[in-house]
Amino acid sequence: MIELGPFTKEQYEAWIPSSIADYARENVSTGRWTPQDAAAKAQEEFVSLLPQGMETPGHRFFSIIRSSDRTAVGMIWVQSGRTPGRSFIFNLEIFEPYRRRGYAEQAMRSLEDEVRRLGDSSIGLHVFGHNAPARRLYEKLGYFETNINMVKRL
Repeated sequence: MIELGPFTKEQYEAWIPSSIADYARENVSTGRWTPQDAAAKAQEEFVSLLPQGMETPGHRFFSIIRSSDRTAVGMIWVQSGRTPGRSFIFNLEIFEPYRRRGYAEQAMRSLEDEVRRLGDSSIGLHVFGHNAPARRLYEKLGYFETNINMVKRL
């Protein structure tokens, strides 16, 4: 079992550089960005989304905590108020040693309760097309596709 708890400033400071780097890599792998531009573009997007860091209004960060021993096994970043009635998940991450144990599914279900408390009635998210395990999880939880971008490499 897991619970959602506070994501501390220390956790945020440790997480943000790797998250920006991961986002840059993902966008290079999809062909959206070139390797030369990716780091700067990822940094720009994060600064735009979080001008006040984790204190940016409307954004909430949760630590995913394993209840049995209070170990942080991951994190979730969600924004409320971007679209009326809808929260948006920017990042769900289960840390490497804890993956494939059902923590992501439990965290997503717990997040639904948090979103309801915020007064929102739906949750949106983005998933990279090549991330088949995440797509399967989201579909299992009742998420459905609303847009699909496609590309053909020549």
